[in-house]
This record gives sequence, structure tokens and C-alpha cells, in this order.
Amino acid sequence: MNRKIITIALIGLMVVLATFIFGCAPKPVVVDDSKATDAAVYSVAEANNKFAFELYGKLSSGEGNVFFSPYSISTALAMTYEGAKGKTAEEMQSVLHFPKDDVSRRSSFASIYNDLNKKDKEYKLSTANALWGQKDFSFEKNYIDTVQNYYGGKLQNLDFKTDAENSRQTINKWVEAQTNDRIKDLIPSGVLNPLTRLVLTNAIYFKGTWVLQFEKKETKDGDFRTGGKTIKVPMMSLRGEKARFNYTENDDMQAIELPYKGEEISMIIILPKNDLNSLAIDEKKLNEYKSLFREERVDVYLPKFKFETKSMLKPVLMEMGMPTAFSETGAADFTGMTLEEPLFIDEVIHQAFVEVNEEGTEAAAATAVVMAAMSAMPQPIPVFRADHPFIFIIQERATGNILFMGRVMDPANSK
Repeated sequence: MNRKIITIALIGLMVVLATFIFGCAPKPVVVDDSKATDAAVYSVAEANNKFAFELYGKLSSGEGNVFFSPYSISTALAMTYEGAKGKTAEEMQSVLHFPKDDVSRRSSFASIYNDLNKKDKEYKLSTANALWGQKDFSFEKNYIDTVQNYYGGKLQNLDFKTDAENSRQTINKWVEAQTNDRIKDLIPSGVLNPLTRLVLTNAIYFKGTWVLQFEKKETKDGDFRTGGKTIKVPMMSLRGEKARFNYTENDDMQAIELPYKGEEISMIIILPKNDLNSLAIDEKKLNEYKSLFREERVDVYLPKFKFETKSMLKPVLMEMGMPTAFSETGAADFTGMTLEEPLFIDEVIHQAFVEVNEEGTEAAAATAVVMAAMSAMPQPIPVFRADHPFIFIIQERATGNILFMGRVMDPANSK
């Protein structure tokens, strides 16, 4: 069999905007969540969070800042999973922890999609999906219908065979529109080619500000200890009677929750008392910390930071347990997508941007999966001084669904 290169780029994007940058992404569709249950939705959120911490464990094994969108990656790969069969599907399910029941999984993703796109919010949050297929290529109707009905990904025709470059630009422009121009040139030149058959895109956008903003006049240069050295960074501070937050601490760490306006989305910061690498944390530990949160006065010191990351996730995902999907020898099975030509994943690219300042947070992430073809005795006021490496998470509070996750090793480093 002539195994052709079939390209599928699943682009997951999240933008958290707290600056006064306005723009309108295309209006998302409403998808079928009629069979979703609260329990099933939580199971999908838990699956995403479990994957988030496992992937974080891989990405944080190196040096430097870390930032990515687990929700974006999970959603992109969920659309891929809908077309996988046999061992390929089994490995993807194991790594991504998706519910095996089709109705439960699809309806839950649909429910999350609709919830993120709901109207009348005190912040902007939307997500969108799209399929970009080779115009003369035959895709399985059931697959196309499933992605459209549950993920909102409508098939649009392009001509990769004779005009891959213009096809790439068309997709990249869609990405830019969905992210208020925060993610540009997501798919690099040369990634798409005449053997590309399908590109799947996912985008998520959020613009919000802190419920309690830091005052710019209180931002002063402060010390940040990292890697055996001390650097000067702009350190924001928030004190006084209004500075009340969900907070907890133990012998190993301090944790605080900073909500955005509307109080449906928040950032959780986990600050180790010793070395960050000595802090063992997973989704169960995070849930434990959250269960111990109590609102109290806290003096907060948080560095402003802004950096970008880019990761090639193919080796990481293979190591995590889904090598078959990347097999070029015929083992990969995506016959749920098409019977015309065999498909396999060639690369997974994830690019992300984050900026945290006095008003709030701005972040963007993109994933391209390229397939070839309380009252008591007075207590001292806690001081939460993030003057050394820490973990931060941006979550949907109702479900706990992790939208963004990262590690700050050097707030002054833009990479």
C-alpha cells in the first residue's frame, strides 16, 4: 500500500485577555448536549485535568518557564480520537483518559463547548472548531457529522494538493480571527503540502480582569530567587481589608485563588515553600488544596510576567503511551475518518503566550496536530510572596476544568 502523508492539524487556542483589546470572533454554533449529565461532564473535566498534570510532568522536566493549554490539546485530540479505531483508539483513550462511552464523551464535550460560549458574562470566553478538508477527498459521513454535531466543527473545503500555501494562510487567518490576532502564523510554511488531506482547528478565547485588581502605583521592583540567583522583577502587591482570597497552606506550599470578574474563571497559584521540583502535585492534590481553601485576608505579592513557549509534542505523547497513532508503517488506524487513504499523526505542535499584569491575564495557546496524509482568635495575616518559582492554573471554577497551566521559573525571561 502506498502510504501517503495525510495532514491533520488540530489547532487548539486559548486567549485570556485582560487588556482593553477589543475584537469579535465569529459567532460559535450551538452543539448537541441534550444527553449530557453533570456526572459525565465532570468526568471529562477530570480526564482533562489528569492529562494536564501528566503532560505538565513531561514538559516541566526541562528548564525554564512552562505554559500550555491542556483543554485545547485535549479538545483537538478528542476530534482526532473520534476517527481512530483499534489499538490507535485504545492508546489515545488511555493517554487522554476519555470516557469510552461515545454518548457520554461527545455530549460532555458538547456541554462544555456550549457553556464556554454562553452569553451574558462579565468576561469574554468563546471556543470554536473547524474542519478543513481536501476538496476532492472522501471522508466518512458519520465522522464529519459527529465532529459537527458535538464539537461544532463544520467541514470546509480547501485545495492542499495544488495550493497548500494559500490553504495554510486561510487556516491561519481563521486562527487569528478566533484569537483577536494573538496567534499569528500558527501553521508554519512547509507543514501543509499536496499530501495534506485534513486540518482540524480548535480555538478558545477569554478576556477578563481580576475581581480585585492590583494598583499600578504599588508595583515595585522586587527580588525573585531562581536557579541559585536573584533577579529584579516588577512585583505587584495587593494588601488591605479588601484583599480577601481563598487561601490555604501546609508545610510544603501556599495556594491562593485569584478570581476574574464574574467569578466563574480563576487563577490558582501554588507556591512551594522549598524547591519547586520537590513539590509533588497532581489533579488529586489540586482538588485537596481546593477543598481546604478558606477566605481570609492575605497580603499578595505577585510578579508581572510575560513569556512564550513552543513545544513539539510528538515524542512526549508517544512516551506517554500513544505511539501507534504516529506509526508510518500502517499500524495507525484512523479509518473512522476515511477509507480512501491511511492516516497517521506526523507531529503535534503547541505554542503558547501568557502575560500577567495589574489588570488581569492575557494568554494564547495553539496546538497543531499534524497527521501524515472563617471567625477565631486574631491570627497573623498570611503573606503570599511569589518571589521564587511557582505553578499557576487558570480554571473554570464550576467544573474545575483546567484551561491553562504553567510554571514560572523566570518572570523576566520572555521565553
